[in-house]
Amino acid sequence: MKNPHFTPNYLAHLAKDIPSGLVVFFVALPLCLGISLASGAPLFAGLVTGVVGGVLVSWLSGSQLSVSGPAAGLTVIVLNGIATLGSYEAFLLAVVIAGVLQLILGFVKAGVIGLYFPSSVIKGMLAAIGLILILKQIPHFMGADEDFFGEMTFFQADGRNTFTEIGYAFSKIQLGALVIGIIALAIILLWDNPKIKNHKILSFVPGALLAVLASIGINALFLNFYPALAVSSTHLVSLPIIDGFNGLVNELSFMSFDQLTNPSLYVVAFTIAIVASLETLLSVEAIDKLDPHKRRTPNNRELKAQGVGNIVAGLLGGLPMTAVIVRGSTNLAAGAQTKVSAFVHGLFLALSVLFLAGFMNLIPLSALAAVLLVVGFKLTKPMLYKYQFKLGHEQFIPFIVTVLAILFTDLLIGIFVGLSIGIFFILKANYISPYFFHKEDHKNKEVIRIKLSEHVSFLNKASIILTLEHLPNDSHVIIDGGNSEYIDYDVLEAIQNFKKSAHERNIFVEVIKVDEVPVTEMH
Repeated sequence: MKNPHFTPNYLAHLAKDIPSGLVVFFVALPLCLGISLASGAPLFAGLVTGVVGGVLVSWLSGSQLSVSGPAAGLTVIVLNGIATLGSYEAFLLAVVIAGVLQLILGFVKAGVIGLYFPSSVIKGMLAAIGLILILKQIPHFMGADEDFFGEMTFFQADGRNTFTEIGYAFSKIQLGALVIGIIALAIILLWDNPKIKNHKILSFVPGALLAVLASIGINALFLNFYPALAVSSTHLVSLPIIDGFNGLVNELSFMSFDQLTNPSLYVVAFTIAIVASLETLLSVEAIDKLDPHKRRTPNNRELKAQGVGNIVAGLLGGLPMTAVIVRGSTNLAAGAQTKVSAFVHGLFLALSVLFLAGFMNLIPLSALAAVLLVVGFKLTKPMLYKYQFKLGHEQFIPFIVTVLAILFTDLLIGIFVGLSIGIFFILKANYISPYFFHKEDHKNKEVIRIKLSEHVSFLNKASIILTLEHLPNDSHVIIDGGNSEYIDYDVLEAIQNFKKSAHERNIFVEVIKVDEVPVTEMH
């Protein structure tokens, strides 16, 4: 099933996709390792899932920009699942079963649920992720955080929380790590300057790559000339060293069927399938909103791709996977255009494990924290809050509640709190049939008139989006809001995104009395 809105020329975008994939790789590498450690799984498990997510799932997915891999949001589920089933090998069978369940969800078209998350909640999720990235990376930036790189929840394993960790970090600064972090951040910001971004040669070199290479060089100088400033091993990337094919096989884990008759196995599998599917649908919806081309991911295809990915990851000893918003937003911020970028990131993960572990273990985490600080700021720019406030309290209150709920709990709990607030505002409005659909034939062009009803609420969003997506190519579409007293912002945004991308299907769009709304985009 091809995305009807966009058929990319993968070769034409290699100049942007390969550097973007490299940037995502640098961010994903410590995340994979950290999530493995936090999950109580073998260190290698997260890397296996990162490789499968990049090399395989990127091509099975209909998304051009999302990146799949192990997710911080699943760490508690994995940790509890391993404890419940008694071994990691038994847990792997649950991962495979979860993958099968996701495949089934995709075939029964359960992905439509992704269309029912309000725009204000999705934007709140993006803003919250940006804030959390900034707050969580500050201690790593200063070389003072012992928690895993990529930890996202408010309450941490060491007994501190997001805010007290920052206070602690200021009292335990590792000067060398801080110096490296500042220099890396300066390089990334400098490379984001339009003069360099538009330069024919310099634009091919990612600022994050230069920052990482510089950080390795600076730490080498510290080791040789200023040992007191050298970054300690706990604040460097820590990849396992693989010695040949036998060493690789020894690092892999394989599932056990010992718990096949244990009902708890299926409870764990079902939990993984549902939570991973929800997190994936939320992530791709968020990335689609940031996509400058306004491409939309086929949700059912995404569930099938994730299902296959989890089956393969489970068979190879990997953690369960989702589409991950941190990696996806990093991918977009780095300038990715197509799924080649996600594939390249997976390829680099595989190569680093097999051949470059010694070199990768020289990378200071403070340099990688600098990359995520920039990504975090792009996700939670002050302009986003200003836009949401201008849209009125029906949009701003669910947005800000989602931000605060995610910040003080975790991703899924925060989303459901924000969703509950959004539903409250939705239920204040009456739900009426959203439009009247009429076809006419004029000469050689089919004319389709969509006349919106008096009151069009968010509940009508999915119906209208699906109608617009299935309109025939080469048609003339008239969207008439002349009778409408109220059209929800999400519906206005959907119409505006459709109008922007319709030319790719040779559809001429005529809009009558439908307001334009500000649409937040990442630049």
